[in-house]
Amino acid sequence: MNRHRWWRDAVIYQVYVRSFLDSTGDGVGDLAGVRAGLPYLRKLGVDGIWLSPFYRSPQHDHGYDVADYCDVDPLFGDLGEFDRLMTAARQLGVKVLLDIVPNHCSSEHPWFRKALGSPPGSPARARFHFADGRGPDGAEPPNNWHAMFGGPAWTRITEADGRPGQWYLHMFTPEQPDWNWRTPEVAAEFDRVLRFWLDRGVDGFRIDVAAGLFKHPDLPDSPDPEADARTRDSVNPLAWNQPEVHDVWRRWRALCEEYTAEDGRERLLVGEVSVPTAREHARYVRPDELHQAFFFDLLSAPWDPDAFRKVVSEAMQDIAGTGSTVTWVLNNHDQVRTVTRYGEPTPEGSGLGTARARAAALLMLALPGAAYIYQGEELGLPEVVDLPDDVLTDPIFHRTGSRARIRDGCRVPLPWSGQASPFGFTSGAESARPWLPQPDYFAEYATDRALADTRSFWHLYREGLQLRSALPQLGEGTLRWLDTPPGVLAFARGDGLVCAVNFGTAPTPAPVPGTPLLTSGPCPPGVLAGSTAAWWITDPAAL
Repeated sequence: MNRHRWWRDAVIYQVYVRSFLDSTGDGVGDLAGVRAGLPYLRKLGVDGIWLSPFYRSPQHDHGYDVADYCDVDPLFGDLGEFDRLMTAARQLGVKVLLDIVPNHCSSEHPWFRKALGSPPGSPARARFHFADGRGPDGAEPPNNWHAMFGGPAWTRITEADGRPGQWYLHMFTPEQPDWNWRTPEVAAEFDRVLRFWLDRGVDGFRIDVAAGLFKHPDLPDSPDPEADARTRDSVNPLAWNQPEVHDVWRRWRALCEEYTAEDGRERLLVGEVSVPTAREHARYVRPDELHQAFFFDLLSAPWDPDAFRKVVSEAMQDIAGTGSTVTWVLNNHDQVRTVTRYGEPTPEGSGLGTARARAAALLMLALPGAAYIYQGEELGLPEVVDLPDDVLTDPIFHRTGSRARIRDGCRVPLPWSGQASPFGFTSGAESARPWLPQPDYFAEYATDRALADTRSFWHLYREGLQLRSALPQLGEGTLRWLDTPPGVLAFARGDGLVCAVNFGTAPTPAPVPGTPLLTSGPCPPGVLAGSTAAWWITDPAAL
């Protein structure tokens, strides 16, 4: 790995703080728990961690509704504990990225509370999107947009004199008013926030909703107002991906490079960018904007060799062509886990979905660029699909009444040890249970069991990460597709490293001779088993 430009081929582990490890016994993970888990992550072999929001928040959307960007919510610890975490991470050589939320804040943020008490047209309201309603007495929303989490994207307030008043925009929930980035004060405030955390030693930021921030200046009606809610994605072209957003990323890149110029340590900006095409995605990672942006097309691709090849080829052509590197991801805190997405697993961890998820992991780790692993991915955790309605916390469920695309199932706290819940996640009394219930079958996935079983997901990831670090053919670079029989995808990296994946269920002859370096499942000599990936080192002249 290029130590100066460490991010170009780094493997980053996403820590969903409230579900990682609880140090206080209250059933919610915290920063001290993250610190206690750092040796585990260093042993796994990741280069860094990305922490989900731990800022002060009423937790209407699990911390993505921020009330104070420069403090730690007592649920997770305090600034002293954050500093201890940073010290421990530096000692272990683990980079730390924070999750910054610039599109919206909490309705309890002091600036929004001030806006509610200020008159229409005031500077306090200009920091957000306040507008008069339409129709008689302004009783209808200013436009027809719907929020991504369901319902109208506008909420009407009561003015200080008690009369029905203006409406404010929230593209997610009413507790998450959108910032108005056309007001210079907002940009200056986020400069202050970034500097606050950079001064505490962080290595960069994962940027939530990075294609957001700016809305069409006229806030016109949308021809498909429910598109965001229907797809749970940033689809409304009037609310997302406005051209002005690129000026923000140039500003943030310049700010980060100030710090790099001082000590030579490059700070990373990686964006959550959901846009229609790889070519549009590439605009966010031009040399003076974000260093990287998550490429979600691999995550959303069906289990099909042609689909995977198309996704990878477009990314390499359009994104790597900017001088950035592709940022690959198979799982995150918003998506159904791979072992369930690719085919229902069994509680014991076998089944088609499990085999495919193991194969996909080797494919991702062999691709040029960076990779992000979501906590529990290295354990092969399935989606928890049978959570009862009364424990669900996702605002999508509470706003729509529908379980479609809710996210609680991938956020259930990690199992660490033992045969029964809380599986070592929390050391609290019996009454202090995990904030989401863990199913009994999580015993099969506990980390102590995974570390003891050399056939486990954990060992597959660890061996893949060790080889990725040791072999010059892996990490940053290019790839070349190889001719293969139907159902098989294979590519060469660097000086004779080959990765092949059999997307079918029947075995096929191995695409290259010799014993593989690593396989995602058992393979007889000369054979690539079904739903299996393998890596080889071979003579480049033979390819």
